[in-house]
Amino acid sequence: MFLALADPQRRSMVERLSAGPASVKELAEPLAMALPSALKHLRVLEEGGVVASEKVGRVRTYRMEPGALDPIGAWVKQRENALNRGFDRLAAAMAALPEDEEDQP
Repeated sequence: MFLALADPQRRSMVERLSAGPASVKELAEPLAMALPSALKHLRVLEEGGVVASEKVGRVRTYRMEPGALDPIGAWVKQRENALNRGFDRLAAAMAALPEDEEDQP
């Protein structure tokens, strides 16, 4: 999933899709991207589980997969918890140090 979101153009497409489904043309136009290039980017997003597509007639429409970004949120939360535990240990170690009387006003 991180690979799928590594490219700024793909992140722009995801940003647009967060507002609702869009066709390949609607996703490519704001990026001044050719349709074949847009399709390559969308394929990476689809393989990464971020988006899903549906073809009706000649129009392929993409939409966000519900909960697609949940694993990223969980990963960030784990990192945040580890960092907070480190700060808690630092605070406890600092509290255990004797205060130097010369540093007091």
